Amino acid sequence: MINEKVNKAFNEQIQKEMYSAYLYLSMATQFYADGLEGISQWLRSQALEELTHAMKFFDHITERDGRVELEAIEKPPSEWDSPVSAFKDALKHEEYITGEINNLVDLTEKEKDYASKTLLQWFVDEQVEEEGSVSKVLQELEMVKESPHGLLMVDKELGGRTIAAEQEEEE
Repeated sequence: MINEKVNKAFNEQIQKEMYSAYLYLSMATQFYADGLEGISQWLRSQALEELTHAMKFFDHITERDGRVELEAIEKPPSEWDSPVSAFKDALKHEEYITGEINNLVDLTEKEKDYASKTLLQWFVDEQVEEEGSVSKVLQELEMVKESPHGLLMVDKELGGRTIAAEQEEEE
């Protein structure tokens, strides 16, 4: 059985992961409308990844006879000045999520919920990857600055991103 305090905190984390998906979808919508379909695809893939993160918490709670209680999801921003500003916001958000995961690790240690702590190790590692991938895109976007040609090259590169769920749908 999942610890009651951990159950509550994991429910809150589900909401944060769902908000992350909303945030990335909002960004994807803008850049699709702006004609940057590759950036939009990258962000859409990121949104799907965030949904899988929420489901990992969902599954963990239910597998341990806990209770999932879904919270309201705040409306994300809907406009950014540029891809650079969007990815700066994305990096700031990923850093926030990393802090939240670290807080959950502290809670599971305090509550001696070692099964939940084991799950969280996956998220600790995942957040290193999340911050790194967003940082890499931001770095590339900052390198091209205002160059339309450079932006199109980055856009084309980012359009090649897919995640496992998307690949299964294509098969």
